[in-house]
Amino acid sequence: MSVREIQDQKASARDMFIQQTAHATADVSSSPLRGATINATERRRDYTRESPANGFGEAADTSLLPVLRVAAANLIRVLRQLEVTAKRQAPRIAFKAKGNILLLDLADIWAVQAEGNYVSLQHRSNPYLVHESLSSMAEKLKPYGFIRIHRSVVVNISAVEEIQPLPTGEYRLRVKGGKEYLVTRTYKNNLRDLAQLWLGSERLCG
Repeated sequence: MSVREIQDQKASARDMFIQQTAHATADVSSSPLRGATINATERRRDYTRESPANGFGEAADTSLLPVLRVAAANLIRVLRQLEVTAKRQAPRIAFKAKGNILLLDLADIWAVQAEGNYVSLQHRSNPYLVHESLSSMAEKLKPYGFIRIHRSVVVNISAVEEIQPLPTGEYRLRVKGGKEYLVTRTYKNNLRDLAQLWLGSERLCG
């Protein structure tokens, strides 16, 4: 292949890239994620395109840098929008406390523990007492990733950091913040819900 043919191919590819990027950028207002994805994909293809093996490659073309900067800016904007949306849609719990109604993110509640006729919400900063039975709380929290590990304890599976098997056939869980809870044999099968994939621990919690 001649040098002229190589240059023609590169020019054709560059023109196609500019056309596709312009089309994708025009769609960002109606579909920001789609536009950012197309721009990011084309940018990756442009940077990974190698020089010809015959040694006649030209110096890197920097004329497309402004277009790539626009694509990167659009992608960052979309990621920030998704982050805000995710926080806004995070499940929350509302309950009465000292005459007021408090709202807490469920992700910040690491465990729920029975205390007489109340349950204690083990929040990452402060515990909160709620006048409700643990069985009722366990049922309400089950769809949000909480499992029962003891007749008086329910834990948030996303807060569990370590499992320690005990000689008695029971387990000890350590959650964020360092607090530990005992998992009785009655509820040990619930530990399988702690992870979607288990590696090298098939017999654990069996």
